[in-house]
Amino acid sequence: MLFDDTYKTIEKAAEGIFRDKGSKFIAIAYPIRSEDEVKPIITNLRAEHSKARHFCYAYRLTPDRSIFRINDDGEPSGTAGRPILNCLLSEDITNILIVVVRYFGGTLLGVPGLINAYKCASIVAITESNIISKTVNDIYEINFDYLQMNDVMKLVKDENLQVLGQNFDTNCTLKFEVRKAQLNQVLSKFDKVENAKLKYLQTV
Repeated sequence: MLFDDTYKTIEKAAEGIFRDKGSKFIAIAYPIRSEDEVKPIITNLRAEHSKARHFCYAYRLTPDRSIFRINDDGEPSGTAGRPILNCLLSEDITNILIVVVRYFGGTLLGVPGLINAYKCASIVAITESNIISKTVNDIYEINFDYLQMNDVMKLVKDENLQVLGQNFDTNCTLKFEVRKAQLNQVLSKFDKVENAKLKYLQTV
């Protein structure tokens, strides 16, 4: 094995609250799989917490943890998004978004106070989360003739592949998810199926 094909993420949304000098910081951690999910979550939070002053966040994406973004949403630069991201880095979790909703309490906390508050709220949210291990999987689509159906379905069953979608007509397509570690073995078996065409879609 050249690489570890597992990564840590959270099972479902969780919340943590931190208070300092009247300000309230509500951190909500969400499991996400793409950047498209971020905007709707922020929009919903803004509607739900219409009196809150700031909605700062950080997220990490992809099993190799290569994509990340931070947003200070009007707080002094480096006092909100970065401390949130640091919590994700120290726990080594990915495919996660943490948004911290701040209700201003009237007293300025200063830079160290803000960094501490965003960090502490995020830590509580992570502590409240159920951290799970997931395997790095590739999603493929296979096109094949109806006559090859039995061969393909037997392979799917033997290799314990997760079927994400299927369409069985004269020309059949099947979308499946396969663990990276068993990818070569699965693909070489599919190669033996006559007239079957494989197409790589994405890694999750």
